[in-house]
Amino acid sequence: MGSMKEKDADKPQMSNTEDKLGEGPRVSGKEWKTKKDPFRVKTLGVKKLTSWEKRQEKALRDKQYKTRLNELKSEKESEKNQKIEDLKRRREIKEEKERYERMAAKMHAKKVERLKRKEKRNKLLKER
Repeated sequence: MGSMKEKDADKPQMSNTEDKLGEGPRVSGKEWKTKKDPFRVKTLGVKKLTSWEKRQEKALRDKQYKTRLNELKSEKESEKNQKIEDLKRRREIKEEKERYERMAAKMHAKKVERLKRKEKRNKLLKER
C-alpha cells in the first residue's frame, strides 16, 4: 500500500486564491469540479420588479380604476338628474296649462290673457 504522502499527492492542492476568498475545501471531496459563479438574471437584462415597485404599480392601476369608476358613476348620476329635471319641468308646464284652462272656463278670455302676461312679468322679476 502506500504511505500518507502518496495519497496526498493524488489530490490536487488548494490554491492560495481559495484561501483568500474565505472558502475552504469542498465538503463533498469533489475537488476536481470547477467552481461556478451564481446565475444572475440582471445580466440578461430581465428586470425583476421589487415588492415596492410592484406595490406602486398596483396602486397606480387601482387609482386609475377608481377614477374611471367614479367618472362613470358621476356620468350616470348626471343623466339621472337631467331626466328628473326634464320631467319636473314638463309637469310644471302641464300643470300651468291645466290651471289656465280652468280659469278660462270661469272667466272671459281677455282677462285670462291679461293674467297670464302679468304672472309671466312677476315670474321674470322674481328670477332676477
